[in-house]
Order: sequence, then C-alpha cells, then structure tokens
Amino acid sequence: MSSRRMSLWMWMLVLVLVVSATAPAFPQEAEGNEATPEEVTIPSGTPQSETVDQILEQQERLLTGARFSYDPEGRRDPFRNPNSTAANGETQGCTEGISCMVVAEIDLSGIVKDGSDGNVAMFLGSDNNGYFLRVGDSVFDGTIIGIDPRLGTVTFRQEVDDPTRIKPYRDVVKRLVALDNEESS
Repeated sequence: MSSRRMSLWMWMLVLVLVVSATAPAFPQEAEGNEATPEEVTIPSGTPQSETVDQILEQQERLLTGARFSYDPEGRRDPFRNPNSTAANGETQGCTEGISCMVVAEIDLSGIVKDGSDGNVAMFLGSDNNGYFLRVGDSVFDGTIIGIDPRLGTVTFRQEVDDPTRIKPYRDVVKRLVALDNEESS
C-alpha cells in the first residue's frame, strides 16, 4: 500500500511540473480596453500635468543634490515669526522697534520722574537698543497702564489669547530691582 501511495504522489508531482513548464511565465492580459502604462496620457496644460511635472522636477532636484525649498501652499511658514507677518506676506503694522517686541523680550532699565507730562520708563529691547515709553504706549502684546517711580515698577496689561481664562488679559509688573523671593531674569 505504501508503494501505491508513493507512485500516486510521484504522478501528481510530474503532472504539476508539466503544467508549470507549459504555462507562460507572465500571463498575457486579456485583449480588450484595458490600458497599459504607455497608453495613459495626461493632456498638457491641465492642473494634473502641471502637478506631475512639478513632482518630477522636485524629485530630479532632490536626486541631483539641489537644495530643498519649502513650499507652504497657503499654510504659514514655520520659520517666520507669526506675530510680525501675515499669511500673505504683508506686515501687520510691525516692522521693527519696540512695537514688535513682546513684554517678555524687554527689560526695564530705569524710570525718569517727570511731574508735568507723566513718568517715563526706559527699556532695553531684545535688539540691545534703548527705548522710552510712557503710560498708554504699546509693545506687541501689551500696553503700559502704570509707571510707579517710588516702587520702581512698570505695569503692562498683556493681551492673552487663552480661551480658558476669564479675562482676555493679565497684568505683568516689570521691576527695577527684583524682590527677595523673585528670581532675576
């Protein structure tokens, strides 16, 4: 019985080998309306052809070692300051100076007591330039609401874009001399 089983397996193996040897290596496609890659064409001048051309050009530049360029396609550029430049490239009334600096970027360096026009606060900006501000003057994210020469403080009302806060602002106090429990910044 075992020799009979063995011969059966041998005949099945021979049959499989004959069928695989006579079958083509790559099956032919059925003749019909199926398109081959050579037959697919995209008309030039269409947005699809421009996109394909752009992708091919970018791949070619990448393979040849050309520098990479960022195309935002309507998104904001992550390498630009979102506070000073709008999405379309126009400035939002801020080019340079203390009006483009946030409250955290400026340091109080002195207060001048002036009885007639009010007190003047002297600030050192992040660009290492000195600036003179009075009550009502603004920086990028805040406005001076008080200058106290006796205490050596200037109070800013800083606009806060935080929907979880009840008030859309917070008061930030800049001091000439840090208190004992404050760290000097």
